[in-house]
Parts: sequence; C-alpha cells; structure tokens
Amino acid sequence: MIVRAYREQDIPAMIIIWNEVVEEGIAFPQEELLDETTGSAFFGSQSYCGVAEEEDNGKILGLYILHPNNVGRCGHICNASYAVASADRGLHIGEKLVLDCIKQAGRIGFRVLQFNAVVASNIHARHLYERVGFTQLGIIPGGFRLKDGRYEDICPYYIEVS
Repeated sequence: MIVRAYREQDIPAMIIIWNEVVEEGIAFPQEELLDETTGSAFFGSQSYCGVAEEEDNGKILGLYILHPNNVGRCGHICNASYAVASADRGLHIGEKLVLDCIKQAGRIGFRVLQFNAVVASNIHARHLYERVGFTQLGIIPGGFRLKDGRYEDICPYYIEVS
C-alpha cells in the first residue's frame, strides 16, 4: 500500500468512502452526502488530498483531506479528516494516512495540525493520534450530535508539524 496525492480518477472511490463515514454519523460533522459534482469540488478545494492505494490493483482504501483550520493570523494552523473504507479498517491504513498528512502539512507550510472535533468514543482514532504525538486539548461536553440525535463529547487534538 502507498499513500499518494489523489488524482481525478480516484474521486468516485473517494466519494464512496467519504459518504460511508458520513452515513455512519459517528465521526464526521457533515450530514450531506457527496455526489460526482459536489465531491469533485469538495476534494478539489482542499490544500491537499491523499489516498491510500493498494499497489497490486489500484484499489483506494482510504483518504484524507487537509486544509486551513482558520484564516489570517491563525492561517498557519491546519485541519484534516481521515476516512478508511469499512472493509479495510484495522489494517493500519489510518496511521499511514495520518503520518503522510503531518508530512504534507509541514511541506505546505502549516505549523500546527489541529483536530477540532474528535468524538470521545472514537477510541481507535484517539489512540492513534496520541501514539503519533498529538496532544489532547481538553473535552467539549456534548460537542457532537450523533446520527441518532444523542450528544457526545469531543476532544480537540493538536501536533506541531514544523
């Protein structure tokens, strides 16, 4: 498996993986699903998108988006989101995506990578972030509305990338 910059031909697979996470309703804040038009615009508007590709057959296993977290005097802080196809989870794809994202963030010129809304029960992601050096900033009680309408705490994280 390799992690590389996305290409136009990757977009259909990226949309499927992204929408799967959105539909689960337990990790991403987005509620609207992407289609071919909105997906192309969404991924194209990011500072960088990386994909995890199975080298043997070109299958896209996961992806990440990287973009500024804010503007102006806080424009040096970026944000990212990661999505791995449910059938391919547990294979350390997420870790490879996160590590590549940190590298790309520094290359682009960001100084800090910050996650605003890691859902508290997303323990696999939280353990991964902590293992690679992210620091948890605290807890925001009830900061995330789950698909079923319940509210769950979120845990912001950050890491310096340059």
